[in-house]
Amino acid sequence: MTSTLPATEPKQESLKQAADRIRLQAQASAADNERNRRLTPELVDALRDSGLMRCGATKALGAAQASPAVSLECAETIARGDAATGWCVSIALTSSLLAAYLPAQGAAETLGHPGSIAAGVWAPRAKARPVDGGVIVSGRWSFCSGITHANYFFGGCVLDDGRGDKDGAPTLRAVGIPTAELRIVDTWHTSGLRGTGSHDAVAEDVFVPAHRVLSLADGPLTDAPLYRFPIYGYFALSIAAATLGNARGSIDDLLDLAGHKVATGSRRTLAEKSTTQAAVAQAEAALRAARAFFYSVIDDAWQAASTGETVGLAHRTGLRLAAAHAARTSAKVVHAMYDLGGGSAIYDDSPLQRRFRDATTATAHLQVSPAMWETTGRILLDLPTNVAQL
Repeated sequence: MTSTLPATEPKQESLKQAADRIRLQAQASAADNERNRRLTPELVDALRDSGLMRCGATKALGAAQASPAVSLECAETIARGDAATGWCVSIALTSSLLAAYLPAQGAAETLGHPGSIAAGVWAPRAKARPVDGGVIVSGRWSFCSGITHANYFFGGCVLDDGRGDKDGAPTLRAVGIPTAELRIVDTWHTSGLRGTGSHDAVAEDVFVPAHRVLSLADGPLTDAPLYRFPIYGYFALSIAAATLGNARGSIDDLLDLAGHKVATGSRRTLAEKSTTQAAVAQAEAALRAARAFFYSVIDDAWQAASTGETVGLAHRTGLRLAAAHAARTSAKVVHAMYDLGGGSAIYDDSPLQRRFRDATTATAHLQVSPAMWETTGRILLDLPTNVAQL
């Protein structure tokens, strides 16, 4: 794919409109996404055309450079139609932030085209050996969500330069590799989020020029509020955004079912039962509260980033708390809706069973795992804590 830049960037309001439109397409494609373990080509085309998949890239590339609240709300909206699609949007928009960490040539190559989509696994699962003009990379990354439709992949590496950083720790880098230069291993046979196509990716002595090598630790090369916003916090929030959308979709699905389902031996619909009414009300309250916390801390951190100062530890802690809370509350909401669906929810043609499996799979992600309670709890208790990736 060439790096021809578009003349204008998508407006942020048009991104929301596109997300709402694609939500319906994602909902209609959800079964096919799951069956094929990848998003349908038509759905990927719609996402490319919308600008959503690279809306975290810089305006210099013709991208929206959208605020976190706008981008994450778009991912949430699409996940309301299908969690796997929303998840892929989350991964792509987070990966698109890395355009700000690359020199101009690398940014243009990876995310300069209006149809570019990037995937990424930043964990240092590969080794990079310095050579003239760049590095030679070999390694294997797991959980490469969206790799089947991405043009570029950002993979974490240990730079094998024999020096390490100033503390003697390994030197960590991420490299941008065309997916055509990777070997994709079909590993994604899972209970949930099957449509994300999160297979393994293997690099075998791939040359990466220096202009496509970046350091997350050194920070972005472009100074703007979006790139002062904590990138690891953004990553966790992107995972949580997909779970919030999935939870809202599960309530939608239950309401559709409850209006006409009459259990054997009963004369009342599911909606007419007091137990259903109470459970739906509790789920609605829990989801609204988690969502309000989620966007409140995003707004607080965004205001701090917009002042030109570094976003402090209190804000970064709030982002991680909100992300973990949103993901785990969303899973409880989905579980409650699945339980209410009863026998109707267990069949393959019920969206509730897919919602349930997707929600359970999402909470296994490291960014929103129970370990995050310990990390944020240590900070709140003023105990020594490694906050380098907070």
